[in-house]
Amino acid sequence: MNKIEKVPTNPIKVQDNTFRDGHQSIYATRMKTEDMLPIAEEMDSCGFHAMEVWGGATFDTMHRFLGEDPWMRPKILKKYITKTPFAMLIRGQNLVGYRHYADDVVRMFVDKACEIGIDIFRCFDALNDFRNMESCAERIKANGKEFQGAVCYSLTDVRLGGEVYTLEYFVAKAKELEQMGADAVCIKDMAGLLSPFDAYDLVSAIKKEIKVPLHLHSHYTSGMASMTYLKAIEAGVDVVDTCLAPFALRTSMPAIEPLVAALQGTERATGIDLHKLLVLGEHLENIAPKYNHLLANHKLSIIDNGVLAHQIPGGMISNLTGQLKEMNALDRLGEIYIEVVQTRKDMGYPPLVTPVSQIIGAQAVLNVLFGRYVRVSNQLKDLVLGLYGRTPLPIDPELTKKILKNYKRGEEPVKGRPADYLEPEIEAARKQIGNLGRTDEDVLAYILYPATMEKFLQMKYAADLPAGGAVKNIPGKKVAA
Repeated sequence: MNKIEKVPTNPIKVQDNTFRDGHQSIYATRMKTEDMLPIAEEMDSCGFHAMEVWGGATFDTMHRFLGEDPWMRPKILKKYITKTPFAMLIRGQNLVGYRHYADDVVRMFVDKACEIGIDIFRCFDALNDFRNMESCAERIKANGKEFQGAVCYSLTDVRLGGEVYTLEYFVAKAKELEQMGADAVCIKDMAGLLSPFDAYDLVSAIKKEIKVPLHLHSHYTSGMASMTYLKAIEAGVDVVDTCLAPFALRTSMPAIEPLVAALQGTERATGIDLHKLLVLGEHLENIAPKYNHLLANHKLSIIDNGVLAHQIPGGMISNLTGQLKEMNALDRLGEIYIEVVQTRKDMGYPPLVTPVSQIIGAQAVLNVLFGRYVRVSNQLKDLVLGLYGRTPLPIDPELTKKILKNYKRGEEPVKGRPADYLEPEIEAARKQIGNLGRTDEDVLAYILYPATMEKFLQMKYAADLPAGGAVKNIPGKKVAA
């Protein structure tokens, strides 16, 4: 006797990340816009809640490696995708760069992103210090777009709980985001650390406390994410992020196809046509030969077993390995893993996400090779000084004193919002870039990536530039941290 299928009374919504986080995770963000267009209209007809098409590392890699103007991708895709909202990932005051930018830059960037077609802004801060999201949120709301506030998921222990990252911590953060005016809240599990039963408890607890929709974003890095999604869906999460199968798994998101199949016949069925997804996946398989040289294939396993123990994301491990190779110290990687855990604890247990993960990793290398805090990077000094925001736990006062001794930017940690210590940047950048800054978008891009964007803009406007270049150097111009 056939089982009677339930009518999907509460279908799970799905955000597709194939065109952004999918290829960022497995192909180093190298997918070209031209390879998105053949399936863009069909993707639009699938019924996705949203499609993430911009943000993260796309802005960097498009101009640096693909020779594409980053501002053009959403504009081009909007011609083919007319029904599905566009989402982007934005790092709060970091935008899509690697430092804090002044408020005038943040406000103009958000305004321009709205103009080119971004509808949903998933906004996060690497320290979960939501003061670093205030300027973004204000402009997103002013433009009538969706402000999706994200809290970075991290752990103090192997499972949820311990000194910092407890159920109460994340519930409080979700409520804080709702009070800031977030139209939705996202649990951003960038390293795939959220385990299935913790996800059930976490989603259940947050759903009781907030009224706005709850999203879950996880990566397959540890091998748990598909199981985690099922338990989160059971607990009532509203939206999950997936990719088409060829761009899924590994350090990417769970694949949508098995999720659609698993939920068929249940009250949370997606309503998405599985067969259409299979056809779309074939396109990605067909273009794979162009990109497969970028695929990490040095290990047989498609999951990172180690992340379950040391919680160090795969991208951070790659950075550490590169640093150690340059120093002829690759044999000390095991020591570095141990030191990362201790350095992170010293720094108040920040989540290991860009840019803080790079700062912690680089300092762990210095600590192992030269002695603990004998050599200290300026970035770590800025973190201790408070210029990246408030760390989850306070940093030991004696260690703070040692690290900041004779530091040119200050020896006493600041208490205020980090961006309040930054001078406006746009007008100085306009003068510096000169006739290469034809548009506001050009100027913003130059502020974000001065060296590489200058080269890109010279190429973009090569036909009508005078001989001898274009950028006017302003002596003594300081770049804010």
